[in-house]
Amino acid sequence: MQKDCQLVGFRIGEETYGVQIGSVREIVRVPEITAVPNAPELIEGVINLRGKIIPVMDLRKRFGNSATQPDKKNRILVVDLENRLLGLIVSSASEVLKIPPSEIDPPGAVFAEGESSYVTGVGKLKGRLVILLDIARLLRQPEYKKLEEAAEPVGSAR
Repeated sequence: MQKDCQLVGFRIGEETYGVQIGSVREIVRVPEITAVPNAPELIEGVINLRGKIIPVMDLRKRFGNSATQPDKKNRILVVDLENRLLGLIVSSASEVLKIPPSEIDPPGAVFAEGESSYVTGVGKLKGRLVILLDIARLLRQPEYKKLEEAAEPVGSAR
């Protein structure tokens, strides 16, 4: 019997997304973000998380959701991308979602083309759809090379 797929669920606008639990280091409230001069448009700035400087990107902008009002429900997903920590601002982060493999469909033709190749599937959970994302693929687009370069290596503090 296959184990359920464990995901960290989060929302951007009205949509629910999920990323593999292993790629999320932690979820934090949005602290003060320090702007970085001449940063790519997607980079909001950097935050200091217990002494580590972490670049922060607004996933809502990445997905074309222009209404990015600060809200007390907003969260930062701190993800580990090839041993570098990055912060992703989302509208809200929910519980860990457990979706049985039988309830996950492949992404299909809609998501297969270029830009959204980071969608790995669509899960069905209690009547709603959860779009499954591959964070590494999402952030592997060319403009994120700058983001990666800005990120501090995690180091060996595992």
